[in-house]
Amino acid sequence: MKKSFKHFSWLLLLLIPLLIVSGCGKSSSKTVKVGIMGSDEKIWKPIQTKLKKEGINIKLVTFTDYNQPNAALTNHEIDLNSFQHTYFMNTWNKAHKTNIVSIGKTVRAPLRLYSKKVKTVSAIKKGDQITIPNDSTNEGRALHLLQSAGLIKVDNKVSLPTPKNITENKLKLKITPVDAAQTPRSLKDATAAIVNNEFASEAKLPDSECIYKEKLNKASIPYINIIATNKADKADKNNKTYKKIVKAYQTAETKKLLKKYYHGLSIPAW
Repeated sequence: MKKSFKHFSWLLLLLIPLLIVSGCGKSSSKTVKVGIMGSDEKIWKPIQTKLKKEGINIKLVTFTDYNQPNAALTNHEIDLNSFQHTYFMNTWNKAHKTNIVSIGKTVRAPLRLYSKKVKTVSAIKKGDQITIPNDSTNEGRALHLLQSAGLIKVDNKVSLPTPKNITENKLKLKITPVDAAQTPRSLKDATAAIVNNEFASEAKLPDSECIYKEKLNKASIPYINIIATNKADKADKNNKTYKKIVKAYQTAETKKLLKKYYHGLSIPAW
């Protein structure tokens, strides 16, 4: 009996340090992988630093293509992403049969029509080329923007129009879909290009080269950018951590950073 108790005591002494280390590792910090577009690093790094003091380690995973962050989220390669608007998320869910959900608003990022060749929309001539993003959501959104600018008309019965749904093009404009990341480069050849906020920022396109931009009204609400996660992950025990991350984003400090780095390209939406 004594021998057995002695053996148990030695075993307990060996296990206690392991239990302590294991317990500390689990409760002292939580690592959350957040997928972002590269241009947003300067917004997220201060949030990363702030939350580290609260025991939340954010690992930023940068992407260059709009198709990557949601695929990574669905495959549990990341825990959250912050790059898309609600319309994009809903369209993605429908097409890929996924359950990605929003957990908080970030910014409104109006689409803009840029040009290095003309100063106004009225200066666009017959036969000019205009490039637009080729992903389905932003392609349709871009065509609606060109319609709003008075350059074309599209079939309003189609929620996500493509160039095939253009019903009127009096100037016979050459509207060319290209990869969203290539729209700033296309300005070397095209008369104008519709460029998403992230790529306009990366290309350092000045506001003076914007000749038309999306109006902020009820119609633009679906295009508010969000922080997103998988529906199942939102409901699990770690959702309090996700709420802290959203709260850390939605601050006066972040508003200052958005103004400093984006100069009005991104507008706080919370």
